Amino acid sequence: MYLAKVHIAPAKSKNAYELHRALWQLFPDRPDDNRSFLFRVESLSRAFGAQVLMQSHLKPTGSGEHVRCLAAKAINYQFQEGQQLRFRLRCNPVKAIKDERKGTVTRNGRTHIRSVKVPLIREEEQQQWLDSKLRQAGARLQAVNIVQENPLYFRKAREKRSGKVQPVLFEGVLLVNDPAAFQIVVAEGIGPAKSFGMGLLSLATG
Repeated sequence: MYLAKVHIAPAKSKNAYELHRALWQLFPDRPDDNRSFLFRVESLSRAFGAQVLMQSHLKPTGSGEHVRCLAAKAINYQFQEGQQLRFRLRCNPVKAIKDERKGTVTRNGRTHIRSVKVPLIREEEQQQWLDSKLRQAGARLQAVNIVQENPLYFRKAREKRSGKVQPVLFEGVLLVNDPAAFQIVVAEGIGPAKSFGMGLLSLATG
């Protein structure tokens, strides 16, 4: 995998959906590929645009229209059972609830009320969500600081659709229990809304 620092011009950094599309320019000639990168906006200003940290399976190119790769390096994580790591993770913690207004769906001959995803607001619920995700990923949460962030609004002009994501920033310490399982999750990311900059798990020792 590769870890890169990327700059995105102001014209494409105001809308989360357009920012994601700009990053695709660093992987030319692959219009039909599934997304093979995770990213997190580290800083954002109207005057200078966005500074982005991106993790990808492929090495990004130098530049594209409105986007420039400032630096990229290969990373090869070698996790060990019992290893303690500091982490940083921006996520969109949600839960599914049944909503009769959305109608019903039939699965395996049974009718079910459709579900919708709603953000978790209370810190206790957010920490429980993270603890569950890490356990599924072969790790255990040791300590965490939770930072509530402003909603992230997006527009999809082609689909004439808009919406918002409610990000939460987690910073803390975790313990690796299952290195193989943890390796997969680090590569694939955690939680929903990855196309809007969620799910990249940054790690450091010490």
